[in-house]
Amino acid sequence: MTFQEFLQSVSNSQPPKTTQLLLALWYDKKGDWNKSHEIAQDIHTPEGSWIHAYLHRKEGDIWNADYWYRQAGQTRPSVSLDEEWEMIVKAFL
Repeated sequence: MTFQEFLQSVSNSQPPKTTQLLLALWYDKKGDWNKSHEIAQDIHTPEGSWIHAYLHRKEGDIWNADYWYRQAGQTRPSVSLDEEWEMIVKAFL
């Protein structure tokens, strides 16, 4: 699946068959932060921590976001939330 195909899938009522990582990002783009967070917090890997960090950054909980960025081996980026979302999706496709 390409980035464009993934992005277009967000207009569908059901997510594509994909990984939990991408599923969390799909729900986030759909505007369902809670569902996205629920999925991300159950992915106990650096990749899951990166999504978890992004979600807390989006929520405005920077202290918590920074904790999860450290768990992911990342630092909080200075790009927009949309740019970070795209970076994460492309990393996991």
